[in-house]
Amino acid sequence: MSRDYAKKSRSQPRRRAPAKRQLPAWVWLFVGGILGAFATFLVYLWGIAPLPTQPTEKKSAPTAKQQADNEVPKPRFDFYKLLQESEVIVPATDPQRPAENERTAPVTATTEEYVLQVGSFANQADADRLRAQLILLNLDARIEQVSIRGGEIWHRVMVGPFTDQQRLNNARSTLVNNQYNALMLKRDKQ
Repeated sequence: MSRDYAKKSRSQPRRRAPAKRQLPAWVWLFVGGILGAFATFLVYLWGIAPLPTQPTEKKSAPTAKQQADNEVPKPRFDFYKLLQESEVIVPATDPQRPAENERTAPVTATTEEYVLQVGSFANQADADRLRAQLILLNLDARIEQVSIRGGEIWHRVMVGPFTDQQRLNNARSTLVNNQYNALMLKRDKQ
């Protein structure tokens, strides 16, 4: 049997040219991130003001008038003058002998006292816990029950009362040293 070699070449499938090799997507992402960071860096550099350059030639010393013009004006503090104008001179008195006006003044007892409110709790157990902590700090702590907003009961942890300013200051400093915030209240003596 005879063969037709001319037709044979047509019947065989043609080989395709090898496909171009593509880069993976993560490579394109990485390259894009690098280019974006570089562009951002260039924009940042563009926004920075250049440092002033030092001239190579020396300038002559500025005159006194130029120095006065370049100086920043000094701030004015008027309270020194105001304090001197409002100065009050207190006459010296002998600590053993009361002054004339003190002898004739009637002796009155102060009717005010100070208390420190350290906390306010809706729960009685929380108030008791804080009171115990304050007692361990050697403070005179007590709990007051207060009714507010139509019968709601709150428990306030109070330290005091104090009639002496020194004892009040000592109690406040003890509270502050132990990280307690206290509210000072002024009341009439009961």
